[in-house]
Amino acid sequence: MTSLPKDPPPLFGEDDRDTAVQRVQQAYAEGHISHEEMDERLHRALTATTHGELVPVLASLPAEKAGTTATIAAAGGRIKRRGEWRVPRTLKVASAFGKVHLDLSRAVFEHPVVDMELELGTGRARITVPRDAIVDLDGLNTGWKDTFYEPPERSRPGGPRIRISGTMGFGRLKIRHARRS
Repeated sequence: MTSLPKDPPPLFGEDDRDTAVQRVQQAYAEGHISHEEMDERLHRALTATTHGELVPVLASLPAEKAGTTATIAAAGGRIKRRGEWRVPRTLKVASAFGKVHLDLSRAVFEHPVVDMELELGTGRARITVPRDAIVDLDGLNTGWKDTFYEPPERSRPGGPRIRISGTMGFGRLKIRHARRS
């Protein structure tokens, strides 16, 4: 009798690794683990190839802090955010008829990955991201209008990853990178 090969453990992305590293560093900064334990856990997180290998790295660490989701909404009118503001881990933006302008070029990113969930009706939206940001639009469903986004020819490492998802009706979305950092 021949046995079927076991499925390989699921692989994970750099976002998962970055989150694990950030949680280990936060636990050390808050005094939950020693310097030696931080070094050991960071080594294990950076060499892990599956989710299962990350489980012992994160074991006994404090849970992630709540309050990492914010919602900006308006039925009509304008939504405008610019300047220095803290970007939460998950940002939900809802606008039925108005214009949306989010300028993230000078915003403070506390998380390596930000999920932005858009619910746009008929208005226009413009999002300015940092020069070194990586933008992922795979989760965005568009209705009548397409999204305008041209990734930079050369990207610099170290910027936040912004994953944009949600739905757009008749509106138009334009995403551009800031000209300077």
